[in-house]
Amino acid sequence: MAGRESGSEAYYPQGRQERGQAVVHFENVSKVYAGNVKAVDNLNLHIERGEFVCFIGPSGCGKTTTMKMINRLHEPTSGKIQVGGKDIMQMNVVELRRGIGYVIQQVGLFPHMTIAQNVELVPRLLGWDPARRSSRVDELLPLVGLDAATYRDRYPRELSGGQQQRIGITRAMAARPEVILMDEPFSALDPITRENLQDEMKRLQAKYKMTIVFVTHDMDEALKLADKIVVMRAGKIVQAASPEELLRNPKDDFVAQFIGRDRLAANPGLLTVADVMIRPVTVDPAHGLAEAVVTMKKRRVNSLLVTDETDRLLGMVTPKEIERMRRGTVADVMRTELVTTSPDTHLQDAFERMFLAHLDHLPVVDEGGRLVGMLTSTAMVDALSRALWAEGDVE
Repeated sequence: MAGRESGSEAYYPQGRQERGQAVVHFENVSKVYAGNVKAVDNLNLHIERGEFVCFIGPSGCGKTTTMKMINRLHEPTSGKIQVGGKDIMQMNVVELRRGIGYVIQQVGLFPHMTIAQNVELVPRLLGWDPARRSSRVDELLPLVGLDAATYRDRYPRELSGGQQQRIGITRAMAARPEVILMDEPFSALDPITRENLQDEMKRLQAKYKMTIVFVTHDMDEALKLADKIVVMRAGKIVQAASPEELLRNPKDDFVAQFIGRDRLAANPGLLTVADVMIRPVTVDPAHGLAEAVVTMKKRRVNSLLVTDETDRLLGMVTPKEIERMRRGTVADVMRTELVTTSPDTHLQDAFERMFLAHLDHLPVVDEGGRLVGMLTSTAMVDALSRALWAEGDVE
């Protein structure tokens, strides 16, 4: 019966919804508790339809408060929150919550209700007829790996923790809500069950394009699940970015330390040329060849990059070119046809380019042709060695 829902058209009652549309929008939102305790401080955030957004940060950073303001479990002190284009403070709070799925760590299944009754709870409150509710239960349970005929008439106490959490997920999906909130839903589970549910959740979100706001304290979980990770500290957003961008370009030391140097090191595939390039030794094209040789010996290099007064790369000179002429200027002997790379090129791509061209160094130039660095095979090996075999790194 899972086949009845074969795409996002089946999830959203109005049909397919495109990315780029705002589902949740925070505008200058703050939350201040008694005693002038500011839990959330002037937060601005745009969550698109179909995005999986993870809030993460140290205890007390405001991530859970931010999520709970979406369904008004906590109400903002100032600012505006919109869900589906509507100001939540202008909406009936009961209707708001019936349109938002919610999954918590403790699952929260009603023990006196069967699994089917738990799953169809919100559709029943919304006035769905019994046949439609029953059909929805039969559609949802197989999506999380549970046979409907086997589990629909059981009670929560008859299920394992992982199975109960699967029911919690289906209950949140049952009425096809605008957004699903998930508050550390897997943190109490054993590692294997937790990983299986993470895989299941990611698969469902990708298939049905659900908009999910997920709070976690586990960076590995956020990196695995999220389209966008929102790192918070002291009620403010420090950085909101894709997992790849977060790993590649943490905004500051706090983000880098929170991600953990071991995670950054464990992702050498995300390294760019800018991460490992070195400062090149350059020479003016008007310099004599003897002077160029002295510079090479002094700096212990076997090549010089030739640049003009604006740092634009003109060429390269090596002992081989100098030996052919011996007299004259660098401009007379330099090679001008060079293989180059850009700072944002993936390190693996740059390595492949060096390997195919039989090079042991690669000039790095920006969009304007200005020299910004040099990639050498030695620097590349050193960087990958540190990434793969770093010792003593702690989160």
